[in-house]
Amino acid sequence: MPIEYENLAKTNQSFHQDFKAMFEETLYKGQFILGNQVRNFEESWANYCNTNFAIGVNSGLDALTLALIALDLPPQSEIIVPSHTFIATILSVLQAGHQPVLVEPHYETYNIDESKIEEQITSKTKAIIVVHLYGTPCDMKPIQDICHTRSLYLLEDAAQAHGATYQNQKIGSLGDLASFSFYPAKNLGALGDGGVVVGNEDKFAQKISLLRNYGSKEKYNHVKQGFNSRLDELQASFLNIKLKALDAINAHKRHLASLYQAGLKEDFMQPKILPQAESVYHIFAIMHPERDRLREYLLKNGIQTGLHYPIAIPEQKAFEGKWNINDYPISAEIAKTQLSLPIAYFHQKSDVEHVIEVMNTF
Repeated sequence: MPIEYENLAKTNQSFHQDFKAMFEETLYKGQFILGNQVRNFEESWANYCNTNFAIGVNSGLDALTLALIALDLPPQSEIIVPSHTFIATILSVLQAGHQPVLVEPHYETYNIDESKIEEQITSKTKAIIVVHLYGTPCDMKPIQDICHTRSLYLLEDAAQAHGATYQNQKIGSLGDLASFSFYPAKNLGALGDGGVVVGNEDKFAQKISLLRNYGSKEKYNHVKQGFNSRLDELQASFLNIKLKALDAINAHKRHLASLYQAGLKEDFMQPKILPQAESVYHIFAIMHPERDRLREYLLKNGIQTGLHYPIAIPEQKAFEGKWNINDYPISAEIAKTQLSLPIAYFHQKSDVEHVIEVMNTF
C-alpha cells in the first residue's frame, strides 16, 4: 500500500467528532471575531509556552512581522536571520521595514551557526531571529549571550517547533518575543491559517493587540496604523481541542523519528539534535548527494516524500540581485540534498519500518 507523505484528513481523523461539535457550538453562538475561543486559546498557549501572554493572529508570517514592528526599531535596521529557512522569515523582516542579514546554518543541524553571527553584527544590527527549523531547537545559550552583550533583541521563529524544549525550557520562552504558525500541517495545526505571538513584557502585548486589529482597542478609535490580522474564532476553537493532544502528537513523532535514527544506514545523513534539546520532528529531514534519484526510487516503491526547501533563499527570484548564492555554500548544498521522510501523526511504526527497508536497498 502506498505511503503518503501527509494526509490532513487522516491526521485530524481522531478529532473529527469534537471538531463538528465545536463548529456547531461556535455557529449557534454567533461570535466569530476575537471571542471566547480566541481568549481561551491565548491563555492556554501562553501557559503551555511558559510565557506571560499569547496574542493570536492570522498566520505565522504575520506573527513574526507584528513582533518585529512592535519592537519600534529604527527604519532599515539590520536583522540577523538564517540563510536556510522558509521564505516567511525573510519576508517578515522586509515587511517590517528592515534589512535581513543572512547567516549560514550548521551543516549537521540545519539551524543557524551561532559561531558566524558576531562577524555579521554592525552598528545597524538591532535583532537576531533564530529559526527552530523542522522542530529542532537552535543552540540558544550562546545566542542569548550575544544578544545580552550586544544589547540586541532576540526573536524566535518557532513556526515548526510547538512543544520543543531547550535545557528543559519550552521553545518560545527563550527570547524577547516568539512567533508560531498553525498552518494545517504543523504538529499543532488548525484547519486553515493561524498564528500567535508569545512573550513576557506587557508593552509588547499591548502593541501587538493593537496592530492585529486595525490599531484599535476600542471600535472606531484607532491609535496606531494597524492591520487586519486576527486569529479566527473558529480556528481557535479547533486549536483548543488539538492542544490537549499536542504532547501525544509530539511523543508519537519522536517515536517514529527514533525508528529512522536506529534503522537507516549511514548513507543517509540524519540531523543532529543537541544533547540539551528535544525536537518535536515536525519534519524528519535527511541529506543524500543523489537526493533526486533517491526520491524517484522511493516514489516508484510507493513512498511519497517532501522537499524543504529546494530553492535556497539567496536563489529565490523574489530576492533577485540581493544575495549571491556562492556566498552561502552550505545553504545551497542543503537545498540540493535535503529530503523529508514521512512522519505524520497518522503514520504507524509499520509505515516507517517499510520506508527504512526500501531506503536501505537504494
